[in-house]
Amino acid sequence: MPLKQTSQPYPLIDSDPHFSRVVRYMRPSDYATWAGATAVGPGLLYLYERVDPTKSSKASLRSALRLTGFLGFCAGFMLAYQQSTFRFWGWKPNQSEIAKDQAELSARAAAGQPIYGETELTPYLQGAAARNSTWSQLKLHAIPWFNVANHNVHGVDTSKYTSESSKQPS
Repeated sequence: MPLKQTSQPYPLIDSDPHFSRVVRYMRPSDYATWAGATAVGPGLLYLYERVDPTKSSKASLRSALRLTGFLGFCAGFMLAYQQSTFRFWGWKPNQSEIAKDQAELSARAAAGQPIYGETELTPYLQGAAARNSTWSQLKLHAIPWFNVANHNVHGVDTSKYTSESSKQPS
């Protein structure tokens, strides 16, 4: 089954990027989003406690602050991950990611390695992995589902990584 074609204002880098690539390509603004979301939860809880005290013990307030900090950390990671993925999909400006992608995957192709990594999955299982994880970043709020399988379904023409024009001069 072919991938759904969407219109995007910027070039498509990868329709189903691997988890490690998404995290490696995060920008400082993604880390700022992550940190901000981590801090907002405990900050708001503390503010609410100051405005309208529950008169609970300090130990229970500390536990609640830790829990909201953890939940903010998880939510911040998912927001940052989603923003990074949007650049892979071409939904956000992605010039620096295009350059990193071209350099990284061209080097893999020049070294004779599989462009999207080694896999022991059969072609059928690679397709199943791709079908399960493609577009899953749009539903991270419902179920965190990431692409952690190396497969060959990425929605781009891989010949651009092996062409003579993509090779760097020595």
